Amino acid sequence: MLEDRTTAVSPGTPWPAAYPKGYAVVDVETTGLARDDRIISAAVYRLDERGEVEDHWYTLVNPERDPGPVWIHGLTSETLEGAPLFTDIAEEFSARLDGRVLVAHNAVFDWQMIAREYARAKAEAPVRQRLCTIALSKELGLPLPNHKLETLAAHFGVVQRRAHHALDDARVLAEAFRPSLRAAATGNVRLPLLECRPLTEWSETPRIGQQASGGYGGGYRPTSSWRPSRKRPACPYPNPGRYEDGKPLRQGMRVAFSGDTSTDRELLEDRAVEAGLHVSTSISRLTSLLVTNDPDSGTSKVVRARQFGTPVMDEAAFGQLLRDVASAKEK
Repeated sequence: MLEDRTTAVSPGTPWPAAYPKGYAVVDVETTGLARDDRIISAAVYRLDERGEVEDHWYTLVNPERDPGPVWIHGLTSETLEGAPLFTDIAEEFSARLDGRVLVAHNAVFDWQMIAREYARAKAEAPVRQRLCTIALSKELGLPLPNHKLETLAAHFGVVQRRAHHALDDARVLAEAFRPSLRAAATGNVRLPLLECRPLTEWSETPRIGQQASGGYGGGYRPTSSWRPSRKRPACPYPNPGRYEDGKPLRQGMRVAFSGDTSTDRELLEDRAVEAGLHVSTSISRLTSLLVTNDPDSGTSKVVRARQFGTPVMDEAAFGQLLRDVASAKEK
C-alpha cells in the first residue's frame, strides 16, 4: 500500500552516495514543553540506509516529578513510579542512536529533550545530525493540508493505533519516513539534515516546592539552566521580505525575538531555524517580523521595529504560524 503512494525503488537502483547509512526514528513523550520538563517514555526504530526496519526499542522513564498532561500521554505517577531513571537507560539509548541520523517529527523538540537529559546525566548523546520529517515533506512538496503526524501518516496509508504513545508514534513515523526517503532518493532530493549541538553546560539548584515525600507540588518552578553552542549555519533561503498579516510565514524570513517567552527561547529559535527561517539578533530594515509578548516594553528592538515599520507579533500567534511555514519555492 505504501508503494502505491510514492515512487518504488528497486533493490538494484543506485542510492545517493551522500545519503546517511542508517537512521534512528525517535519519539519521546514528556512532562511538558519547558526547559525543565522531563522525558517519561522513549522509543527508537532503527532503520538501514534505505529505510528498512532493523529493530525497535521502547522504555518508560521515571521523571522524578509530576508526569504533566496525563490526559495526553496516559502515563500516571503510579505507572512511572517503578520505571528506570534516565541515567539507567542512557547507555542503551546511546547504543540505539550511535552513528545514525536522528529522525523525528518536529525533530528539534525531540533532540532538545534528549540533549537535556544527557546533560543532566553528565553525558552526551552520540548524535551528530537530525532530520525533521516536516522539513522533508516540504522538500518533497507533498500535498498535505497541514504538517501533523497523523496527516503525514494518512498520506502514506499508515494507520495510527495509539496516538501520543512513543512506541506507536515512532512506528508510524518510521513507516511514513520510508516512502518519503525513497521518493527523495528517486528524485535525488537534498535531505534537510541539520547539526545536533550537544548542551555544553548544565547546573541544577534545589527545586521550589519539593516535598519531603520526594514529589513536587504546585510550587514547582524551573530552576535549571544550560548553554548550548549557538553558532548556526547560514539560512539557505533568500529573504522574501516582510511578513504580511493573514498570510503564512515563508522560508527565508528574518525573525527577531525580544523579551521573555513562555517557551524556552533557544528551543523557540531552533524551531524557527528548522522551519527555514533566519533568526536575527537585531532589527534592521530587512527584518521580516519581531516576536515579543510585550510590544509596549520600550526595548531597543521594539523601538527600532516601530521606526522601521517592522510587523510585531506575540509568541502564541508566531507558534501557530510556525506549524506550517510556506516553502521558499511556493509563489
